[in-house]
Amino acid sequence: MSLFHKNDSYLGIDIGAHGIKVVELRKFKGRPQLWTYGIADHEIDIHMSEMKDKTPEELVEEEKIVGKKVKKGDSSISGGTFGADDPRVDKYAELLKNVLEKAKTTTRRVTASLPVSHIFHAIVTLPLVNENEVDTIIQAELKKVLNRPVEEMQIVHQQIPDELAKQKKYMRVLVTAAPKVLVEFYSAIFARAGLELRELETEALAIERSLVGRDTSTMMVVDVGAERTNFFIIDQGLPMTHRSVQIGGDTINNILSGRLGVGGDIVEQVKTDTSRLDWTKINTSLFDSVTGPVVKEIEYSFDLFLSQLGNQNKRPEKIVLTGGSSFFPLLKQQIEKHFEMKVFVGDPWARVVYQQDLKVLLDSIGPRMAVSIGLALRNII
Repeated sequence: MSLFHKNDSYLGIDIGAHGIKVVELRKFKGRPQLWTYGIADHEIDIHMSEMKDKTPEELVEEEKIVGKKVKKGDSSISGGTFGADDPRVDKYAELLKNVLEKAKTTTRRVTASLPVSHIFHAIVTLPLVNENEVDTIIQAELKKVLNRPVEEMQIVHQQIPDELAKQKKYMRVLVTAAPKVLVEFYSAIFARAGLELRELETEALAIERSLVGRDTSTMMVVDVGAERTNFFIIDQGLPMTHRSVQIGGDTINNILSGRLGVGGDIVEQVKTDTSRLDWTKINTSLFDSVTGPVVKEIEYSFDLFLSQLGNQNKRPEKIVLTGGSSFFPLLKQQIEKHFEMKVFVGDPWARVVYQQDLKVLLDSIGPRMAVSIGLALRNII
């Protein structure tokens, strides 16, 4: 007889620029337990290469902060093909089926994430109004900001509990919007892979669930992916801001490849081996093009957040690193030099029960799995 009920099993699937990550968790005695996982390394064209991220200086000049109007065209959402008839649907569905078969998953129920490069994420400060008026006001505000008509967007929002609301002065609302064609695109992939897509949510929410949990302090999560590094400020258990720069593990690989004259898997192994080096005796200026923008973005993101209405007296306490290249030791070292707070690589398996003989392996892949783990946790915790 099975120890698990089949209805207590959940899949979290993260489709990223360099592959698909899958985690299946089962609820056992009220706790999430690892059943299986899988990784399919493959180039996937879902992020927006044409998107230009603004520098922190440009953001300051434009005063792109809470309560200010954003200029038309500043939204990270722009045109794209996508939709259920996109020719990539069958290709990615087949790739997904292959990784699920190899991982021997046992459930069809899925929670998946949408790529942050296509998501509009903002905090809107409003005067106190009746709850039934908020939706209309939010849509009116988004019409001034989005590059797409609001009718083409799937919009969700939630009020942020804070002192301003308690004092009955203002209300702050966290707003997330995604193009409906993107939702159709993802829905079609999972349908053709024979899966039941239960929810689509942002990577920020999944990362908060796997790395932050019940911690309500103010912190930043830095997600170092292959092509991009995402910066999420999380406060009161909610992802409040999101920024992104076009720097990631591929940038580090290119520097090492150019210096050593090697490529492919060898570069990845070299990057892993750097954790054993004594970086105090090494000239690190070679990597300034990576560490410099990351440090600068953290600084400006915190400055912008702390300048916003209601945040002036908050004190960030920690910086959590995740993503496939977060283990690169120089990154943590340089961040620690510039910020007087705790800096560490997060452990997304911390809330998951698993066999202890898997610990070394799971720790080695953990930063790559933070999103998929957080997605699988959605219906368990």
